[in-house]
Amino acid sequence: VQLQASGGGLVQAGGSLSLSCAVSGRTFSLFTMGWFRQAPGKEREFVAAISGSGASTYYLDSVKGKFTISRDNAKKTVYLQMNSLNPEDTAVYYCAASRYWSVYVRDYDSWGQGTLVTVSS
Repeated sequence: VQLQASGGGLVQAGGSLSLSCAVSGRTFSLFTMGWFRQAPGKEREFVAAISGSGASTYYLDSVKGKFTISRDNAKKTVYLQMNSLNPEDTAVYYCAASRYWSVYVRDYDSWGQGTLVTVSS
């Protein structure tokens, strides 16, 4: 499985961005898809996950109500809509695939290259 993330950029506080992650491979719908982020000098942290069917989602508490994860299994793509962004959301955002329903980095074995999101104050 290969993942290609896109959609990062520079946005002012209060603004929105939409990230996409295109996935190759024939078994996309079997994978939990997650978004993680890593700010400078910090560990990579879980942001959101969505089950293979899309029926279940889970979010980091600090992004609940601001971010929305979704997926289109026909297009083999997962999305992260980010609204009401603030400078604390600045990070490199990574998409990842897992065979498990998990929020842990260690359970995700396929990763995209990351896309930088910068939120200015």
